[in-house]
Parts: sequence; C-alpha cells; structure tokens
Amino acid sequence: MKRIVVLRLGHRPFRDQRMTTHVALAARALGAEGILLTSGDKSIEQNVDDVTKRWGGEFYVREGVNWKREIKTWKDSGGKVCHLTMYGINLPDVIDEIKDAEKLMVIVGAEKVPAEVYDLADWNVAIGQQPHSEVAALAIFLDRLQEGEELKRSFKRGLKIIPQRKGKCVKRG
Repeated sequence: MKRIVVLRLGHRPFRDQRMTTHVALAARALGAEGILLTSGDKSIEQNVDDVTKRWGGEFYVREGVNWKREIKTWKDSGGKVCHLTMYGINLPDVIDEIKDAEKLMVIVGAEKVPAEVYDLADWNVAIGQQPHSEVAALAIFLDRLQEGEELKRSFKRGLKIIPQRKGKCVKRG
C-alpha cells in the first residue's frame, strides 16, 4: 500500500477554514493517511476527526507543523515530494514517474508558496495551467495517482453508503 500524506501550506482562518477542511476531507476520502497543516486552527482538526469517527477509517490531522522540517524529514526517510502548482509540469507528462514513489508527500498551498518549496519538491506538477481550486487539484491528482482504485476503498466501522440508483441508504458499519 502506497503511503500518502498531504501538507497544506498556509491557512488564513477567516478565509480558508472551509477550504482547508475540504482539502483534508478530499485527502481522507481519496487515499491519504493524514494531513499536515502549517496553521494552528484546532477547529479543522476537530471537524475532520469528527468525520473520521462517524464514517470510519484511519486519518490523522497534525496542525501547527513547520513545513520545511516536515519536507526534509519526509525526504530523509526515503519519501518523495510532489507540489501541486499551476506553474509545474503537466500531470500526464509525469504521473507514471510519480506512481513509482512508495511514500509520497503532496503539497497544496493556500497562500503564496515560498520559492524554496519549488526547489525542495521532487516534482512541481500542474493540474492544468489555469487558476482553480486546490481541492480539485488534489482530487484529480490522487485519482490519477491511484488509477481510480481509491474509489473502491472500504472503511472499517462507521457509516456506510449503500449505492443505489434512487434514494439514499446509509447503514451503520
């Protein structure tokens, strides 16, 4: 099983709380084991922990991290780093190379990303060269990385949606 962690750079509490929560929820639903937040916003950690408790699975949130130290520690332990940015190389041109990484940190920004991140990353990858949501970029990236297999995951315990054409069916696991 590939290890994936997301590093969220920056967070403006009044503007980005909902977006950062959505980045974390997309990461959780689409195969990441956890998210590292450079901000110190406990409400995001509480919201995501609540979803994980209700819906199952294992996912961690660590807030208030030092991004530079986290990247260096990750790389020192044999991990690779992919920075999602519209200024990078196009995803289709590099995804096969990235798939070889067994341990991957995916960086998504909120504010202006420090230039040093571009140098520390093994890959700077664009999900198109137009402004768009970092949630969308992360979701597309994780789907391409795992070739849709993350959509078949089943979480232990918690609520489970039973797929059907019409109506809603949710069962407790």
